[in-house]
Amino acid sequence: MLIKFKGKMPQIDQSVYVAEGAKIIGDVTIGLEASIWFNCVLRGDIDYIQIGQRTNIQDGTIIHLDHGFPCVVGNDVTIGHRAIIHGCTIESGAMISMGATILTGARIGKNAIIGAGAVILEGQEIPQGCVAVGIPAKVTREVTEIDIKRISKGKDEYIKLANLAKQNHD
Repeated sequence: MLIKFKGKMPQIDQSVYVAEGAKIIGDVTIGLEASIWFNCVLRGDIDYIQIGQRTNIQDGTIIHLDHGFPCVVGNDVTIGHRAIIHGCTIESGAMISMGATILTGARIGKNAIIGAGAVILEGQEIPQGCVAVGIPAKVTREVTEIDIKRISKGKDEYIKLANLAKQNHD
């Protein structure tokens, strides 16, 4: 469901899949072939949310903001089920695993991986190509070629699933 807020309606390309129960509110822009799955909430009410191309935001994820802290998510990002993303930047190719929390002002570098249930603290930066896990999250290793291939395969699978869901919904 798309909801206008403070005169702003979400801007979503026709190629985007939005599953039933998802709520997209206010100043939100979503790029080509992205997918927003069941019961996600993207609340662009006090700043803006920008979601890149081919990014998938999985079931139950919440994306919100803080004053002066928009949420910018790059291209080809995977955000796992039930993640909480708050006023931060996630660069292209990153993977945020299930149940992870990314707090205000954090920055996740290109092709970084955030482990399941990890908490990225306010203002924390995870460098490009690193894996971070734990509470609070700490970098444990560098991303491998196997990791990159697995993330790319998952992203491609979500594009296929979104296309199937759109066909079955019509």
